[in-house]
Amino acid sequence: MTAGLIAPAETSTEVPAGAGRPPRFSLSRARETSANQLFLVPVALVFVVLLVVPLTQTFYWSFTDFTGYSADVKFVGLSNYGKVLTDPSMLAGLGFTLAFTIGTAVLITVVAIPLAVVLNKKFFARNFVRSVFFFPAIPSIAILGLVWGYILSPLGSGVLNSVLDSLFNAGPYPFLSDATLARVSVIVVAVWGGAGWHAVLYLAYLQSIPADYYEVATIDGASARQQFFHITLPLLTPAIVISNFLLMTGGLKVYDLPYTLTKGGPGYATYTITQSIITSGVAQGRYGLASALAVLFTIAVGLVAVAQLWVSRRIERRVL
Repeated sequence: MTAGLIAPAETSTEVPAGAGRPPRFSLSRARETSANQLFLVPVALVFVVLLVVPLTQTFYWSFTDFTGYSADVKFVGLSNYGKVLTDPSMLAGLGFTLAFTIGTAVLITVVAIPLAVVLNKKFFARNFVRSVFFFPAIPSIAILGLVWGYILSPLGSGVLNSVLDSLFNAGPYPFLSDATLARVSVIVVAVWGGAGWHAVLYLAYLQSIPADYYEVATIDGASARQQFFHITLPLLTPAIVISNFLLMTGGLKVYDLPYTLTKGGPGYATYTITQSIITSGVAQGRYGLASALAVLFTIAVGLVAVAQLWVSRRIERRVL
């Protein structure tokens, strides 16, 4: 009976060579990793020196009466923050900065998208026309402010007032000396200077949209308006997100255009937060007050940026 039994197969108990040992980390790979990390050292140093250290110092000074001239610094608690929230010039700067940011973001988007659609079509001297619209983004914003200050001068000798007087016998109009007109003038000049640049941004995304989409839509009988709202606009969502992010962050920290165009006037009509930090804080030796405003401004910009990214991602998920 034992002869008919089949002997069970022997199980190998040999352990493969190297089993149970951690994989060897080659020396060449370690050197490569170390070399890659060394490239990050200059970036980290720049980040610490130009961002972390100034932010830390600003946060500390915001709780002191630091003047920038004396080493005798006293801790004053939250009094600087209280002054910021009650100072009329700083509140005026906050109001116009928000109006400028929202106004330029909306108007530039409304102007730049149709402009990009037109520039994407084939016509004579198309590249020249594109360069003409892009040109306002090349000079410095401060230079544009000085030039437009001469054009919009409220005096009769101003370029625009001279033209209106010669053509329509009207004016002179106080474009820069009336509070409402000054605000509108600053926003209009900003739109004139930024619409071409953002149109080029939209144009780059338009050129990546396959032409097959429009051919199929045309065969189905879709009009140009329907193609714009159902094909072009949804596929431009990533470009709209990038454009508005740049417009919002740039608008919140604007300084050069309102200052060169109106010096923040008349009164505090075109005052900005950045101008408040420089003029009401640093120039007057109130570094503690300026630091408190800078801290609040940094927090506000961060919250706006995070909120905009969150909203933009939700929009992209629904549209795309």
